[in-house]
Amino acid sequence: MAMFSGARVRKLRNERNYSLVELSQKAGISTSFLSELERGNKRPSLSTIDKLAAVLNVPPGELMEKGSGGETNPGERIRSLRREKGCSLQELSALTGLSYSYLCGIERGLVAPSIGSLRKVSAGLAISPGELLSGGLSLGDKVTGVRQEQGLNRSQLARKAGLSPGMIGQLEKGQVQPSLQTIEKLAAALNLSPCYFIAEGDGLEELLHQLSPEVRTLLLEEKVQSLLRTLCQCTEKEFRLILDFIGLLKQANLCAQ
Repeated sequence: MAMFSGARVRKLRNERNYSLVELSQKAGISTSFLSELERGNKRPSLSTIDKLAAVLNVPPGELMEKGSGGETNPGERIRSLRREKGCSLQELSALTGLSYSYLCGIERGLVAPSIGSLRKVSAGLAISPGELLSGGLSLGDKVTGVRQEQGLNRSQLARKAGLSPGMIGQLEKGQVQPSLQTIEKLAAALNLSPCYFIAEGDGLEELLHQLSPEVRTLLLEEKVQSLLRTLCQCTEKEFRLILDFIGLLKQANLCAQ
């Protein structure tokens, strides 16, 4: 299974004469979190890998551990999962829109896949992107990751969310199941949509970061969150009907009026 390499990040950082502070500022993550990443004590999200790769001017695959033959490990993981699901390379190519030769190169370790390619492959295999790296993230993992990326300790997050430090610790360790109200408090304190903690997959994180500040603020309104809770109870048929209706509104330019 492919794993993020903190040692690789440190090597690239030193080659570019960046200090920990400089790289953390350029990547938009806390210095303490970057230090923990380099020491192998923390696990980054896909978006953090993307940010570090962009600042260091390398493909995201370059930040992953190498195999004994100098090959990147995502290909081995993809091949294993593909075979488990009885999917051929040709079928995976059709599902992802990636060429057969490109997928073959990834599986053989000859090509370092981009984060975008990993997300397409994960969608084609019906798994979360994190499973191609180090397994899916639990709610506790997500809270811990975002808290550390924002440079907050448990006490600071607890104060912002109106919760106790003990509750934060139990949540992060997976010892308690939070109520929806608690999730909403955490999301507001971390400036995220509650959907991030409820839904599976790191692809959602990228989508949330792409939203405008105005829309992200709107998602925190009680009226909007009430609507989101209602959507969670919809059947697939009902949800598709809503999407079709929104599509008709956009085609008629009614949303712009």
